[in-house]
Amino acid sequence: MFDHDTISDRMQEMAFLNKGLKIVFTDERELEPRVEEYRYDGGINDFVKYLNEDNDILPGLSKPIYIEKKATEEGGKDANGEVEVAMQWNTGYSENVMAFANNINTIDGGTHLEGFRQALTRTLNDYARKQGILKEKDSNLSGDDVREGLTAVISVKLSNPQFEGQTKTKLGNSEMRNLVQSAVSDGLSDYLEEHPNQGKAIINKGIQAQRARTAARKAREATRRKSLLESASLPGKLADCSVREPELTELFIVEGDSAGGSAKDGRRRDIQAILPLRGKILNVERVGDHRAFSSETIQSLITAIGTGVTTSDDAEKSEFDITKARYHKIIIMTDADVDGAHIRILLLTFFYKYMRPLIDAGYIYVACPPIFGIKVGKKIFYVYPDGKNPEDEILAKAIEANVPDKPDGTGKVKYNVQRYKGLGEMDPAQLASTTMDPKSRILQQVTIEDAELAGRAVRKLMGSHVEDRREYIEMHANDARYLDA
Repeated sequence: MFDHDTISDRMQEMAFLNKGLKIVFTDERELEPRVEEYRYDGGINDFVKYLNEDNDILPGLSKPIYIEKKATEEGGKDANGEVEVAMQWNTGYSENVMAFANNINTIDGGTHLEGFRQALTRTLNDYARKQGILKEKDSNLSGDDVREGLTAVISVKLSNPQFEGQTKTKLGNSEMRNLVQSAVSDGLSDYLEEHPNQGKAIINKGIQAQRARTAARKAREATRRKSLLESASLPGKLADCSVREPELTELFIVEGDSAGGSAKDGRRRDIQAILPLRGKILNVERVGDHRAFSSETIQSLITAIGTGVTTSDDAEKSEFDITKARYHKIIIMTDADVDGAHIRILLLTFFYKYMRPLIDAGYIYVACPPIFGIKVGKKIFYVYPDGKNPEDEILAKAIEANVPDKPDGTGKVKYNVQRYKGLGEMDPAQLASTTMDPKSRILQQVTIEDAELAGRAVRKLMGSHVEDRREYIEMHANDARYLDA
């Protein structure tokens, strides 16, 4: 079965990467064929504008910085290579850099991405020193500092590409590192000399990122110094389990003290830990690291899980250590309503941004509590959302399947329906049997099929602009009807 959106995204990407190429995509599977046409005369410049269209652009940088170079200009044995780079900074905190080799999305990076990053950091630091923006006593900006808020596309073309890694999505040709490094160093230096106001804005953005990163580091260090015995100030006190083997234990992140109380009373104390959260955590996609790590709610999550966080694409700089995970099942358990769904996506955004390896390792789960209880005599039949049909249809089918008819055929026997608007409305035994008991519960494991699409969705739907969220909600409103209160 062909997926329309997957093919459409790839066709659009190909049109961006090949300036002036016209691609017409026709899907004839429906009565009225869907026809889409892609052509971008600006090439990767238009690609960067597209990726950045929902962000506030750094003043003066409405037009992306474009650099191109062919190896034939240098001559030598690698005279068949060429590179294109387009980049533009926005006022946000996320980095969005995409690298391609022969139109292949090298999601694991490679030599071309390494060359870009090295040249970008060195060139901007050299310029800042030369212009006196960075003083002698000031430390250099790091790669993370200069790439904060950066959207960029790197596209290289070469013969005999060498791809590495299990998925063959990492470029290994060493000559491309030098070509990209040379192109970006020369091109960016020329741009900065010709556009001093834009150069100053870029450097100041990096300096702000450096200061925020220093504040974030101090907040993380304060979090590490906190032991679980010092957690009185946490928004919800961790009720730990007695077993110490992580592969056997579970952490339930629970919405609210009421549900937290029921969960603590209904849990298996040997293997199940409970961390109640009071209110909604920060949307970490919309705030800087320093603000995120200053949040007591987020500090409690980091302390309880034990792995630390990752804030850099450079694995050697990451403070994250998955071997220190205190639990191998981290289960988000929120109410089956709109607020519960919002808290769930905020938590997933946190894990995606700062603890992504936990998702990749299969440690993150979402609990699926029932939305109704149908009581017939002394028995209760629980009704769960299916993510597709509205609540009234799900309930009607459940009543038809579980409530017996009267012997005289005049209707159903007497029954009562309870709508569980919150986990706290269930007593500990009910919560345990429906949502926590490994033998009877329903869990959804959080997985990422396409890292690039997932990253784009997080930035687009959790970022600072509301238009995309509104459009997405309107488009998928029917799919979420079961969450209506």
